[in-house]
Amino acid sequence: MRLKDKVALVTGASSGIGLSIVERFAAEGASVGMNYRIGGKLNPKSAAARAAKLGPNVIPVAGDVSRRPDVEQMVQEVVNKFGRLDILVSNAGIEIKRSFLEVTDEDWNRILSVNLYGAFLASQIAARQMAKQGQGGKLIYISSIHEDVNLPDHTPYCASKGGLRMLMRNLSVDLAPLKITANNIAPGFIVTPINESTLKDPEAVKNSLEEIPLRRFGKPEEVAGLAVFLASSEADYVTGSTYYIDGGMVRQVAKY
Repeated sequence: MRLKDKVALVTGASSGIGLSIVERFAAEGASVGMNYRIGGKLNPKSAAARAAKLGPNVIPVAGDVSRRPDVEQMVQEVVNKFGRLDILVSNAGIEIKRSFLEVTDEDWNRILSVNLYGAFLASQIAARQMAKQGQGGKLIYISSIHEDVNLPDHTPYCASKGGLRMLMRNLSVDLAPLKITANNIAPGFIVTPINESTLKDPEAVKNSLEEIPLRRFGKPEEVAGLAVFLASSEADYVTGSTYYIDGGMVRQVAKY
């Protein structure tokens, strides 16, 4: 029970990595706010049912991370229910595959508003609550190897993840006097709904595996395990870093 008596909020937790983190945090003893966006994969009824299956200390929290009033309400719901907030996992993110010359203003603004502005909002509002409590806290961002590695036809997405890297690094210094740490988790290819189209294409699967030294895709629960470490007291002296979980993908030697 590495997170016993801790309270967490996980954004973008309706499926994939976010949901796995909620499940693992709850199993480790944490009370968790499971964020979902109305109009997305879950509605209030299905979100409540899913949270109930995970135990009495998991609550569904609706809200769009790109809207400040929503994020303020999300944090307040968690604090009202559990009395405090110790851990934020900023996981909500979207991507759109499109040639750079075809990227629209709407594409750019939507991706940056969720992936980067949403992380800023959640961080600021959560950190204000943590500062009020006076006992420190943990900010954990689900970034991507594409905070460092280019991805063709995903310029807004890569820009948002590069921005997330510097957001985390700055906050690790700015918030250190408050004993609030900040770290990134940078997954490579993880088996989640966002990669569904690739997983259905045998040729794309073959090509993707060739880019991964361990020759397999990652699992959401493996990302969740790393998140537990960063959220726990074992990582109290860890801040300002990105932790790759990618089967060695960023170290792959290019084939010429």
